[in-house]
Amino acid sequence: QVRLREFGGGSVQAGGSLRLSCVASDNTGSGYCMAWFRQVPGKEREGVAVIDSDGSTTYADSVKGRFTISEADAENTLYLHINSLKVEDTGIYYCAAEHDKQIGGTWCLGWLSSRTYFGYWGQGTQVNVSS
Repeated sequence: QVRLREFGGGSVQAGGSLRLSCVASDNTGSGYCMAWFRQVPGKEREGVAVIDSDGSTTYADSVKGRFTISEADAENTLYLHINSLKVEDTGIYYCAAEHDKQIGGTWCLGWLSSRTYFGYWGQGTQVNVSS
């Protein structure tokens, strides 16, 4: 059972930057697929970035070039660096984890399409971006 906890949310102006952190109770750098999702009221939770157990990454088109996902394995911590924030980036950001394996013919880097691939979730951290 992996427990996840996010930190780093807050209120920022458009154009600013944030770094979100997700601390895991287990060594998720070894054999886990890790991701960041975000959700706004009334909308589905959407995947924004994923990193597999080899360190390869994939991003949603809406955040490419602005978001960077990374891991500090020694600290059991996942990061999301967010630059050039936009108002539409506002939402609750969730950290997610799952064992890195093939599910329904899809590997980790294809899991941004659905939250259902991930079995472990944090409680979320709120990001508010104002114009």
